[in-house]
Amino acid sequence: MCIGIPGQIVALHDDAQDCAWAEVSGMRREVNIMLVLGDQPYASLLGKWILIHVGFAMSLLDEAEALDTLAALAAMGEVEDDVGLFLKGEGHDAIR
Repeated sequence: MCIGIPGQIVALHDDAQDCAWAEVSGMRREVNIMLVLGDQPYASLLGKWILIHVGFAMSLLDEAEALDTLAALAAMGEVEDDVGLFLKGEGHDAIR
């Protein structure tokens, strides 16, 4: 099963305009944003919610959808070890 995790872009990457920093459950992760950037300016993604899968932003989300999905994943994390570990930032390249 593949899971996309909602995150919010909180910082732009200093060295690469194909990447940004997204916050997921209090942890910052480097994310490739090329699939969602399109024709909009790089800086316009700051503050936007994205759906992240294996380090790539797959789509843009509105805030309500992102928060609903995070709540569902948190509930699922109580019974699915992999989801719980991801949301806690364990075993991944998260930056606290």
